[in-house]
Amino acid sequence: MPAALPGATLAQNLGNPTQGPSVIFDPLSGPKASPFDKDNSGNASTGALSTGIGYGSPPIFGDTAVGGFADGNFTDDYVPGQDLPVGTPATDSSIMYIGGGRSDVDGTPDPYDIAEVAICMAGNGGSRDGGTSPFPGSPTKTVTASGTVANGGTVETGFVNRSGKSLVSGQSVFGSNGTPLSDVA
Repeated sequence: MPAALPGATLAQNLGNPTQGPSVIFDPLSGPKASPFDKDNSGNASTGALSTGIGYGSPPIFGDTAVGGFADGNFTDDYVPGQDLPVGTPATDSSIMYIGGGRSDVDGTPDPYDIAEVAICMAGNGGSRDGGTSPFPGSPTKTVTASGTVANGGTVETGFVNRSGKSLVSGQSVFGSNGTPLSDVA
């Protein structure tokens, strides 16, 4: 089902909403017309990934000198759903889905290409999907502000602050990429 954004009307959610606080969602069931978007009843959801997908605005991490990444839970430039916990890129979609999310008819795993999947984000002005068929979503990445960045402003090239708050120099956030993922083959 397409990802519904809190604060958007049913009509907006059935289109390509940007309203309300940011939510994160699964790229295979959140964007409109994605592979598991089978809802013909007019309902919308936040996607079908069972790891906190659909929760509200992403956190703002403090100044890097005062707790930012010091606790080791996140690293700068980390792409959720594409990067391994050590911060290096995965080779396929196995980091997102057990067995890569799909298999051949004989049961052999056939993971999605890494460019097709990552945790996506919409809301606070960011679109749910790319608006082209099959409507891929916009991935996130931890990015760090080098100066003041308003909500909707670019934190790092290609990644926008969708936290709902302004950032100050040294603060980090999960930025929303303005370039959608590749179409799922």
